[in-house]
Amino acid sequence: MARSKVSARDALLKVQRQREELAAVETKLREGAATELGRVLLECGAETLEPAQFRQLIRQSMTLGIDESLKRLASTPKAS
Repeated sequence: MARSKVSARDALLKVQRQREELAAVETKLREGAATELGRVLLECGAETLEPAQFRQLIRQSMTLGIDESLKRLASTPKAS
């Protein structure tokens, strides 16, 4: 017996439902990642940084790339 063809509307509804489910999973995973990163910040004492400065530091590091950022930080003399 031949199977009935899935209508475009049904397929669209299925895709929309899957997208909503994936968005919920992404939200949960992003929150978990934020918690993990928060723990790392606490471990290294970064809770004393101003949020705006920390945001700027991370954005610039992401623009340069992590490896380049670390290389530049390693070559910077420490202030006394």
